Formats: sequence, C-alpha cells, structure tokens
Amino acid sequence: MNNDMLIRVTRYYRALNRLRTIGLEKVFAHNLADAAGVSAAVVRKDFSQLEIHGQKRGGYEITDLIERIGTILGKGDEQHVIVVGCGRIGKALMHYSGFESDGLRIVAGFDNDPIVYSDASQPIPVYPMSRLEEVISALKVSVAIITVPEAAATDTYAQLLAAGITGILNFSPVTLKSVRTKDGIMPVVHNINIGLELEQIFYELKFPRT
Repeated sequence: MNNDMLIRVTRYYRALNRLRTIGLEKVFAHNLADAAGVSAAVVRKDFSQLEIHGQKRGGYEITDLIERIGTILGKGDEQHVIVVGCGRIGKALMHYSGFESDGLRIVAGFDNDPIVYSDASQPIPVYPMSRLEEVISALKVSVAIITVPEAAATDTYAQLLAAGITGILNFSPVTLKSVRTKDGIMPVVHNINIGLELEQIFYELKFPRT
C-alpha cells in the first residue's frame, strides 16, 4: 500500500467510526468518497486491492468494514502515545478527546519545567524528562509527539530514540530526519511545521494555480 492509499484508507476508517456512532449500519462507496475527498470509483478500486467486497445494491456493512480496515491498519489493542513538551500545543493535544475513537490514547506528558510536571491537576500525568525511559518502558510506548521549542528539538529526538521510541510526530520548527538507531531500527518520523504550512496557503492564495 503506497502512502496516498494509506492516507485514504485511514480516512475511510475514521469516517466509518463516525458513521457507526450515529447509528448507521451500512455505507456506500460514495459516502466514503465524500469523507476522503476522492471519487466513488477510487474507493471501489482501493477496496478491490484490499480484497474487500460489498453488495452492489446493499453497500458495505459498517461493522465489518471497520474490523477489516482496522486489521489492515494494524488496529487492535489501544495504542499509547506520549507528548514531549507540555506548552500550549502539547496541552491542547493532551486535552483532545478525539483520539480515543481511533484507538489512540495519550498516556503521559514530559517537560523540563518543575511547575508543569508538578501540577497534579493535569488530566494526564506529566513527568520530568529524567523519567522518560522508565515511563516509556512501563507503559509500552513506541510513538511520541514532540512539541518542544526549536532549541530543544534535536536533543529531545535523540533522547526519545535512546529510550526506545520508534515513531515520531514532530511539531517543532526543526525538521527531524530518520536515522538508524544503535539497534539497527529506522524510526518513522513525520514533521509538521505549522508556520510553513500557513505560508504555503498564503502563497497559493496570492498566486493561485491556473
């Protein structure tokens, strides 16, 4: 499955979960096409490649689709994630409840500021960076979200890799590159530079494509 197809299939999965929560039992290709921003023909082609078959007039059973696509995406037990850097973006992610419907759960935050990690009112526990390896091991975490300032991004990344993290979603302004660890593992790193994305939007508004 290439990256474009993976993104579409993930969107199908999210849409199916939303449809199930409102009580629907069946879905058609055009419903999922709207959710994924593609045509119904693309949905049917994707499902054909994944060997998922529905009924011509009856559509697809939502529960069955969720189970099949969930298996393809490696869903199963709840997947744990940590947030490193509990400033505004980090706290916003930790307070967001929408992850749970996707089988994701933020189980811990980490920060260097004693005021932050000593705050018992946090909905999710926040620990000092010195406990990173201990908590990652205890909670069986493999994915981390980085929301630290630019100056701390590279060191934070190195600490996470040393602690056994193999998947990184990076919100810091620094672009982090996947580097093979001492154990020979090549981590998965996705960089999300919000400022850069906004600049791209403004550029496209100023110079629209023809």
